[in-house]
Amino acid sequence: MPHIVCRGLLIDMDGVLVDSTAAIARVWARWAARYNMDPVTVTAFAHGRTSRASIQDLLPHESPEVHAEEDRWMLRAEIEDVADVVALPGARELLAAVPSAQRVVVTSAARNLAEIRLRAAGILDLVRHLVSSSDIQNGKPHPEPYLKGAAALQLPPADCVVIEDASSGTRAGKSAGARVLGIRTTSTDAELLAAGADWIANDCASLRCTLPPGSDQLTIEFPDSEIPRLPKMS
Repeated sequence: MPHIVCRGLLIDMDGVLVDSTAAIARVWARWAARYNMDPVTVTAFAHGRTSRASIQDLLPHESPEVHAEEDRWMLRAEIEDVADVVALPGARELLAAVPSAQRVVVTSAARNLAEIRLRAAGILDLVRHLVSSSDIQNGKPHPEPYLKGAAALQLPPADCVVIEDASSGTRAGKSAGARVLGIRTTSTDAELLAAGADWIANDCASLRCTLPPGSDQLTIEFPDSEIPRLPKMS
């Protein structure tokens, strides 16, 4: 089994710890319909990014005031739609295996939305450190979210491993100077590797995290069979 050694984990929320895919798709589809946009394209475009950044790019000719109002609409709609939000396989086990001082959840969701989703998934009680879009100026793929995540643990990013499901978050982690473990819950291997992922595993349930007594060095293991194989050169 591959061994990854680090001192801290910087863990994305949606698509890594929490399955909110259906809820996110429903809300973005409703928003897209208001502007006669394709809901599938819009949802994919917004994945892993803050809603404000996505709205600004999708409505480039609108004013900052319109962007802000649409972002407020999105937040209200997402807060109201958590009926089928659940924890992804292995999420609780991963959080329970790593001391709270050595892990932080780094999400593109606003803080109140993040807390609602974590509560709906039944894992809010395990989250001590949280960096949300409410805490940053620049969202993923900018490195700021993961720089703040590492700072919350009082660790240099190089001592941390990011766990991400999205290409935007993978780029953010790499730009911050961390290593990135991609998981296959929403993105393809090609997308994650193109964004710079150092390793890829299936999901949190694939990961085995251990901490030897008296050490601050976390070890992450996952099956060698899950590592993507690059095509051989002809």
